Amino acid sequence: MSKPSNEKVWFPYISPFDPCPPMTVKKFITPPNLYIQFQPANLPQFPPHEALKLGTLWPALYSPYERQP
Repeated sequence: MSKPSNEKVWFPYISPFDPCPPMTVKKFITPPNLYIQFQPANLPQFPPHEALKLGTLWPALYSPYERQP
């Protein structure tokens, strides 16, 4: 089973009358818990010290917070 991408892309409407320079592409990140309908049994787990550092016990729910340009 392939993991869906958390990065989504949106192409907003660009008005010919907009006085500002257009942003042709907008990107946003969705959290991984949107793609897990229920918690399956026996999910792999991070070691406790690593889970505290990453903010989740389960690798399937981990998503790094990357700075968007």
